[in-house]
Amino acid sequence: EEQLVESGGGLVQPGGSLRLSCAASGFTFSRYAMSWYRQAPGKQDELVARITSGGASTVYPHSVRGRFTISRDNAKNTVYLYINSLKPEDTAVYYCQGPRSRGQGTQVTVSS
Repeated sequence: EEQLVESGGGLVQPGGSLRLSCAASGFTFSRYAMSWYRQAPGKQDELVARITSGGASTVYPHSVRGRFTISRDNAKNTVYLYINSLKPEDTAVYYCQGPRSRGQGTQVTVSS
């Protein structure tokens, strides 16, 4: 059974940084692209980063490009999302998306 467990969220001041982690199990992690999405209250789900199976290629929407960095460690079955220069509008639940499911999410709140 595919399982994805996110961690690393929290309350951060504007301008701060966070590293989110997603531990994967139940599938051959290294064979699949992985993504991070976020959902803010009252807003649609938004893709914020995607990485290919080997980690050679990444995709970001314009809204986060330059501030978000996705990476993965296939030896640890883990994908990461580094978020810099956090803004209040980054406040959302961040989800790790695998080939068939997503995790429970981790809350990121940006506030002074």
